[in-house]
Amino acid sequence: MNVQELPLVNAILNGSSALLLTFGYYLIRKKKTRHHHRVMITAFCVSCLFLASYLFYHASVGSVRYTGQGWLRAVYFSILISHTLLAALVPPLAIITLILAVRERFDRHRRLARWTFPIWLYVSFTGVVIYLMLYRF
Repeated sequence: MNVQELPLVNAILNGSSALLLTFGYYLIRKKKTRHHHRVMITAFCVSCLFLASYLFYHASVGSVRYTGQGWLRAVYFSILISHTLLAALVPPLAIITLILAVRERFDRHRRLARWTFPIWLYVSFTGVVIYLMLYRF
């Protein structure tokens, strides 16, 4: 695989993570805990693959500049800043939330997941938006 193809792979991984997170949320609302567990572990693994691919890509090519102009530039940087700040929170939040579930500390898991889920979902979704704005517009 060519390193130039990795942004698309990363967007697919981010989008997949967002879909898995949403499906996992649906499953837990339906009290399907065993399926929820499997889907959330899969979402975590997909996000780990994304992070490895993202880091490899940027170690290879460095920073990529946004070339858009006008109001789209302001929109892009607003999304990028919020995405970047929240993305730094996702790994520790996801790991701690996962550990709490594995240790069957479900009260604490539930309380933390109420923060982890929307942040992780926002970061996964905006990762796809950033890809589209950076590479497809």
